[in-house]
Amino acid sequence: MAEYIHESGGPLFHIGRYILMIKRCFTKPERTIMYWKETMRQMVNIGVGSVIIILLISFFIGAVTSTQFAYNLSTSMVPMYFVGYVVKESMILELAPTISGLILAGKVGSNLASELGTMRLTEQIDALEIMGVNTFSYLIGPKLAAAIIMVPILVVIAAATGIYGGLLAGELTGYVSSEDYMQGVLMGFLQKNINVMLIKATVFGFIITSISCYQGFYASGSALEIGKASTKAVVLSSVMVLVADFVLAWLLLN
Repeated sequence: MAEYIHESGGPLFHIGRYILMIKRCFTKPERTIMYWKETMRQMVNIGVGSVIIILLISFFIGAVTSTQFAYNLSTSMVPMYFVGYVVKESMILELAPTISGLILAGKVGSNLASELGTMRLTEQIDALEIMGVNTFSYLIGPKLAAAIIMVPILVVIAAATGIYGGLLAGELTGYVSSEDYMQGVLMGFLQKNINVMLIKATVFGFIITSISCYQGFYASGSALEIGKASTKAVVLSSVMVLVADFVLAWLLLN
């Protein structure tokens, strides 16, 4: 049992240190305006900086989903407006939050881990601690807040873009008309599905940011450790996003 909690890197040690880090992030800030400015900066980095790649990937995912499903329906008796319905439900419930989460795990997660890892190895974090700054709430807290706000917005953009991509693909391929597609999009609209999407996005944003910040904040050793911290951040964030996706789908859709 000792090897699982020893500081050499046992799983229980990392889980405990991760929980303590999260707890310290939500302590009262010394200067609110300083934290507010940092949160705004992180919202730009996480949100605005990720819009283009989210738009591109979501558009083509919606287009491919529409084209493939329409192709399968072309030889059946199922009405073609079901293409719009399937694309809408797929994007809202699964593709938009999960694919966006995986994209952000790679883009944002690696950036956060690298940023904090560099600050740790260049002793900037140590200097802030000597000055009496709560480095957890100042360096990690604004990143968590920004991700919790911006990731759901990015996921909504991804879902809308994917649905539009499916519409355009149906028109270009000739498989489904825009009228049939929009009939399917508007059919059986459930507010619960939107709520599930937003909950998933919020949880994914927290997971990606907290794991990436943990890996970067506790990086140690040589400059090579920054690369290792970034890799661990991306891999662990991606795995935990998929695990959380299953758990949330199981809990929220029953």
